[in-house]
Amino acid sequence: MPTNTNETPQQEWKRKTLAYALDVNNYVDKGLRDGWDNVGKEPNVPQSEHLAENALEAVRTANASSNTDNLREQWPLDYNPLLDLIKRNGQSIPILFILPDNSILARIGATYEAGYTVHIDGDQVTEYPEISHFGRSPDRRYFAIAQENGVQIIEGWGGGHVSFCPWPTGAENTPAGFTIEPLAEPPLPTALIPFPDGQRVLLICSDGIFVLAPTGAIRLLPTTDDLRKHFQWLQNEYPGDKLKLNLSMEHGAISQDGKLITIGSQDSKHLVFNEQLELIASIGFLSEYPHYVLFSADNSVIACNSCHFYNGITIGVPAFLLPGLETEEYEENPQTPVLEENARVYAGVSRNDEFIVGDAYGYLRAFSITGEYRWQHYIGSTITGMDISEDGKTLVASSSAGFLSIIQLDAGSQLPEQIGNGNHREMRRWLFWKNEPKPLIW
Repeated sequence: MPTNTNETPQQEWKRKTLAYALDVNNYVDKGLRDGWDNVGKEPNVPQSEHLAENALEAVRTANASSNTDNLREQWPLDYNPLLDLIKRNGQSIPILFILPDNSILARIGATYEAGYTVHIDGDQVTEYPEISHFGRSPDRRYFAIAQENGVQIIEGWGGGHVSFCPWPTGAENTPAGFTIEPLAEPPLPTALIPFPDGQRVLLICSDGIFVLAPTGAIRLLPTTDDLRKHFQWLQNEYPGDKLKLNLSMEHGAISQDGKLITIGSQDSKHLVFNEQLELIASIGFLSEYPHYVLFSADNSVIACNSCHFYNGITIGVPAFLLPGLETEEYEENPQTPVLEENARVYAGVSRNDEFIVGDAYGYLRAFSITGEYRWQHYIGSTITGMDISEDGKTLVASSSAGFLSIIQLDAGSQLPEQIGNGNHREMRRWLFWKNEPKPLIW
């Protein structure tokens, strides 16, 4: 209930939102400055849930009249009161890219769902229901688009055809003495990453991690040796069942020059391959499961994240130690120092000497390639997708709540309702919510 009974819902929402953001930011500043043992009790989350429908209706009205310029001034965005609405409306936005003209491509819907692609250009959103999965090369030149029989590689979004790579059969690199049935349907990509040569694409999916080419596919994970051990175990434990495999937490990345590929899954180490697809390094993890990898902007460091529940540890692998590097699981190694020790990472980008990652708690966290803390910025819900403009000035981040946030980096100030300490300014928040007839700007 309002503290001041003369307040309107809008006034109460704004007062509580701004006060809470200020309290949280002061709390974090004190913790970073004086140590978390001396910071005291966390600020109480204000009770604003009863105002959430009022806020959403104001957002709808502003969008209907194309008058959203002052919306954040009147109704500053606050995540916590929206939780019930998010549970009913939220959906993952796992893939997004900034195009050269600063428009945005995004996939709406988790990669394992029947999602679709949107193109966001200013206030206009165009849907492409026929494009379900797509990806971009690390040098930004090529795009991969999933089709019925394979993956088409084009030069630039909407550009000309470069090559076509058929889907894997699923039986690639099967060890001698074993037989596995081919895939009954095309795989559902977790990620599609074209190589900078425009002739190959890294397919990451639960059926395996493959390099696709016009002439066929090569499986990188599970390795042939891992497949042999897995199939032997299946035959011993379930002798009457057909051989099968399924990856969890599958992930991978290609360096900007295409010379290194790093992949992993819940049941593997982080594995590094060269451009000839030769295994050249095996990196042990410090948390429970390998979960994410990211190359630094200059390819000098590979950030390897492993997770346990909603937390995780990210280590840095210097590229100059490759090939030949092998480290053990759960053993800290001075060659691969800890860069960050809190985040379960789902998405990330790099600029200059800085990694920016998105975690399971809704935070963007930035740290240097040597592990120095830089800043944090709160969006809310698990961060599922990220991209950064080529000039490093604009960051786009999305979440499992159906949020898509456009952020001006290094703006020098932030909105008063923003929780964070990086002085980055959120310019716009899109809501792609299931039960809304169209996307909403907030």
